[in-house]
Amino acid sequence: MGVLLNIIYLIATVTFIVGLKMLGHPETAKKGNLIAAAGMGLAILGTVFVHELEVPPLIYILVGIAILIGSIIGWLIAIKVEMTKMPELVSLFNGFGGASAALIGLVEYGKNVTNATQSMTIVSGIIIGAITFSGSLIAWGKLNGSLKSVVRIPYYNIVNNITIIGIIIFAAFMVASSVDSQLLLYTLLAAGLIYGILFVLPIGGADMPVVISLLNSLTGIAAAITGILYNNMVMLVGGILVGSAGIILTVAMCKAMNRTLGSVIFGAFGGAAATAGENKALGSIKSTTASDAAIMMNYANNVVIVPGYGLAVAQAQHVIHELEGILIKRGVNVKYAIHPVAGRMPGHMNVLLAESNVEYNMLVEMEDINPQFSNTDIVLVVGANDVVNPAAHNNPASPIYGMPILDVENAKHIIVNKRSMNAGYAGIENELFYNTKTSMLFGDAKAALTDLVAEMKNI
Repeated sequence: MGVLLNIIYLIATVTFIVGLKMLGHPETAKKGNLIAAAGMGLAILGTVFVHELEVPPLIYILVGIAILIGSIIGWLIAIKVEMTKMPELVSLFNGFGGASAALIGLVEYGKNVTNATQSMTIVSGIIIGAITFSGSLIAWGKLNGSLKSVVRIPYYNIVNNITIIGIIIFAAFMVASSVDSQLLLYTLLAAGLIYGILFVLPIGGADMPVVISLLNSLTGIAAAITGILYNNMVMLVGGILVGSAGIILTVAMCKAMNRTLGSVIFGAFGGAAATAGENKALGSIKSTTASDAAIMMNYANNVVIVPGYGLAVAQAQHVIHELEGILIKRGVNVKYAIHPVAGRMPGHMNVLLAESNVEYNMLVEMEDINPQFSNTDIVLVVGANDVVNPAAHNNPASPIYGMPILDVENAKHIIVNKRSMNAGYAGIENELFYNTKTSMLFGDAKAALTDLVAEMKNI
């Protein structure tokens, strides 16, 4: 039995690694996801049925019911979730992963209280799991608008540091004293939950992609700790893969925003909200119509489309693909400029455009597209805001100063589709809207692009 289970775990581990590798490209991501899911299913079946333990039939029934309920819920969520809600779903999944690790720790602590190594492992799982759970719920609330983007806590850096240091000292005391107290155990759990709230609450909405990646890595670490506890290699390897991938992605997101992880956690980026139109020194805006925009784009040679979260909210990815097709048929060179943190999570725009069958080779990363803007006739910005804001270059007082952006202001003409002049997720005015080369095409992205496509067809 042991040899067979190890073989099953080895196969599952290979599927995790292959699936993770395939997730790196949109054309293979779906297949990679299915391969990794199949490996996880195989690992679950092996864990449940391939062993030498005497398990009462009732336990098998309860496990089967739990798996069935979880599978149904997961399937329903997967088919019903909108692309705009995907970041929120990821946050919830992170939270549930952390909650699982914390619950396992609560169950197992009393059985291992005299074993210092196991006790330390369990306590670590409870702390990390609790922080991940409550922090992910706060991130979910910010993403769906239930919570304010930034909640100011007086001296929050000092409060957070004291809290986490206190948790570590308290956990060390529990391990060193081998105390078996449910009161202390649940106090530790509560402290972890409180720190998770304090950890995420002050962080600005513009940093949510980084926070999601960081919480994802914590979920993996919690799963790896559980694998150590149960001496389960597939859980350990899976947790390590998720944790390391999350950390790598977190570092990549920080690099894309020209920020350190410390400044994200302690800096409350995006907290200085400004009301649109408040800064009179920026000048006036110039609006346009779908008809005028269609004429400009029809006679352009090079057009770059910059998708943003507004495109996802309006579910306008199919319409923009139709517009792209019309332009290409008329001899226009069309590309999509993709900023690493466009949307609400890494890769959000890539997945959204892939859903509408946009060719992957038309998606150009920021480093490659920026030198091309000076030769671009028209840039069409659809629902993007902070990632095209020149304040990142021009205004040292801006909270996004130093963040790499798409240099769309270098193009010959700029058309910005936006619902209104409201500030973006970072809560600041966008200088691009006041540029003399910019024309604002106001309205819902799907409706505005539909009108634009109709006008293009009439030319």
